[in-house]
Amino acid sequence: MRKLLNSLYDGSAWLAGIAMIGVLAMVLLTITSRLFGFSAPGTDAYAGYAMAGAGFMALASTLKKGEHIRVTLLLGALKGKAYKALELTALGVATILSAFLAFYSARLVWQSWEIEDISVGIDATPLWIPQIFMALGTLVFFIAFCDELVLELLGKRKAVEKEGTPHE
Repeated sequence: MRKLLNSLYDGSAWLAGIAMIGVLAMVLLTITSRLFGFSAPGTDAYAGYAMAGAGFMALASTLKKGEHIRVTLLLGALKGKAYKALELTALGVATILSAFLAFYSARLVWQSWEIEDISVGIDATPLWIPQIFMALGTLVFFIAFCDELVLELLGKRKAVEKEGTPHE
């Protein structure tokens, strides 16, 4: 199971990287089109879609590597059961919030598909297509929080130091 979850997080990170390459490609296409006098409509919208996709697809991998911003002032002062209780509470709340985020992101994709919503720009992209990356990213993010919560409950979660690097 661990290998499958890690592959899911790594795959999500790779998709985020591919989306960033998409942003680069759109920016370069825009620059090239201006230099050589041809039209490349919609590139700004596609760059925006790719940037949003990259952000959402990177959430889980960033969480699992301990690279999300954490406020450790209070955690650093706690030890033992108080530390564990606060950590479990924070992970529980984060898991619930990420579940809502994943649910409503998927619901938005479904509604956009159902009503055939399209972007208002010249590209007229069906909005459910770029929204899929938000829904997938938030779903993997939710799975990552569930994973972290279970690991914490079992006492197998790697603690995160103040610098943000995991340690045993």
